[in-house]
Amino acid sequence: MEPLLYIVPTPIGNLEDLTFRALRVLQSVDRIVAEDTRHTLKLLQHYDIHKPLTSYHEHSPPQRLAELLGLLTAGSRLALVSDAGTPGISDPGRALVQGCWERGVVLEVLPGACACITALVSSGLETGRFVFEGFLPARGRERQERLAQCQHETRTLIFYEGPHHLRQTLQDLIHWLGTDRELVLARELTKLHAQVWRGTLAQALVDFPQPRGEFTLVVQGRAVAVETVDDAFLQARLAELLARGLSPSAASRLVAQQTGISRNHIYQLTLSTHHNKEGSLEDPG
Repeated sequence: MEPLLYIVPTPIGNLEDLTFRALRVLQSVDRIVAEDTRHTLKLLQHYDIHKPLTSYHEHSPPQRLAELLGLLTAGSRLALVSDAGTPGISDPGRALVQGCWERGVVLEVLPGACACITALVSSGLETGRFVFEGFLPARGRERQERLAQCQHETRTLIFYEGPHHLRQTLQDLIHWLGTDRELVLARELTKLHAQVWRGTLAQALVDFPQPRGEFTLVVQGRAVAVETVDDAFLQARLAELLARGLSPSAASRLVAQQTGISRNHIYQLTLSTHHNKEGSLEDPG
C-alpha cells in the first residue's frame, strides 16, 4: 500500500541539507503539516514548492489531530515537517504517528537531518551506547528526579537547551554530575556561525557567559566502577538522594533501577534513614 503520511526531516540550519527524496515528497503530497507554517514557508519558497500548509504544534487544539487523521483516512497524502530536523523528536509529531498506527494509516519515515546525532558524532565521546534526554523539565521535583537518574548513567547523555536556560542547566548538571565531566556543546549546527566546543562542565560556565543560539549538549557518561552493593552502600546512596530533595519513594525507585535490587528491600532501608514531617512515608507502590 502506498503511504499516506510521510515524515520528512528538514535542514537543521543549512538549506542544502534537504535530500532529493524529501524534495520530491514535498512536491508531490496534497498538504504539508508544519510546526510553524511561517518558518516552513521560507524553506518551501527556497525550493519553489507551492502546497497548502496546516499548522500542528504542541499548543494546537485537540481537534487538530482529529482533523489530520480524518484527512489521512479519507485518502489525502500528507507530509509532516518540524521547524528543523526529524519530526517526532522533541515535538508533537509522535501523536500523529501513533494515531496512524491506531487507524491503520500507512506511513513512511524518510531519513535525514537530526541535531542530536550530528552533535554526538561531532563530540568524539562514546557513540556505541547513548541516551537522548531532550529538553529537561523546566523546574521542580520532576527536573531533579530526571537529573538524579542521569547521575549514574554510564552511557553518553544528550540534551537540548535554549540560550536563556543553558547556564542554569550547566549548574544543575554540575550539581549532579560534578565539575569535571566531559561535555561537548554544539551550537547552531550547520549554520554560518556553527560551533562545536569541548571541555568540562565547569569550563563551559566560564566560556559561555552570555549564550546565544540553540544548543545540543553531549555529556560523557559516568565511568564504570566496581562497587560493593551492600546495605551500607544502599543507605549511603539513599541518604544522598534524600538530601538532594528527592522523595523517599522516588529515591527508592531510582536506586532499585540502578542496582537491580528489590524496591521493597530498598524502601525498608529508606524507612530507617528518613522520616517525613508527619511521621510516615508514602507507599512505594
